[in-house]
Amino acid sequence: MPTSIQIDAHHHFWQISRGDYDWMTDEVADIRHDILPQDLAPHLAKHGITGTVVVQAAASVAETEFLLGLAETCDFIKGVVGWVDLEATDAPHVFDRLQTSPKLKGLRLTLQDIEKTDWILSPAVGVNLAAMATRGLRLDALIQPRHLQVMAQVARALPDLQIVVDHCAKPVISGGADAGDLWRSGMAQLAEQPNVWCKISGLANEAGPEWSAAPLQPVVDHVVRHFGADRLMWGSDWPVLNLVGDYAAWRGVSAQLLEGRSPSERDAIFGGTACKFYQLEAGQ
Repeated sequence: MPTSIQIDAHHHFWQISRGDYDWMTDEVADIRHDILPQDLAPHLAKHGITGTVVVQAAASVAETEFLLGLAETCDFIKGVVGWVDLEATDAPHVFDRLQTSPKLKGLRLTLQDIEKTDWILSPAVGVNLAAMATRGLRLDALIQPRHLQVMAQVARALPDLQIVVDHCAKPVISGGADAGDLWRSGMAQLAEQPNVWCKISGLANEAGPEWSAAPLQPVVDHVVRHFGADRLMWGSDWPVLNLVGDYAAWRGVSAQLLEGRSPSERDAIFGGTACKFYQLEAGQ
């Protein structure tokens, strides 16, 4: 069993009857059913993972409240990343209400779903991002390579806002494709900002059904080179992961991808960095 802290820094839960999972079309029918803490617990036990960060899967405050409710009764949920409308003038009041739960660690913007690439640069959003920073709320950014330059602007403008890029910014690697110079240069530039971190997660889905360690190795090597282990964290992206694989396979391949790293680097990526970024407490 691992002796270091082991954290899954990115996974989801949902309850279909809640009715706000608009993205759950027939294309994801295999995971369109209730998925709750008791479903994840065996996977965590098998791999010695004692803490997790659950991330929003619906663009609603109601879902954030649902996740916070789960966290109240589930010991392994150490943090919740929720959602608030960051264009709304009353967003700071919503932050304050949600932060009555100490498990709320951050909020996520699913920029991949917004057509306008520079949407996040609007003044209204900027005011609310600044309000997040003053409250110690982290920003999870679900972005694509087209957003990398914009996110670097945000990071420079708001140095007190801690930002983590989900899924390595979703490089276009399906079918063994090369991630491309736009992704490589954009990630390198983003990593120059000390308030930007990165999740090694979601890559199996980006690679597609025939994914394996070999085509993912250049992606992982690139983010390790530029962010360093102290700003990288591992996540399963479970149960979205189940569309192309399973928890054990991704955990095993992740270990392969990090084989050449020192024990201290692996300890950081598999747990220590997430604890630092989200300010998770072992006894929380």
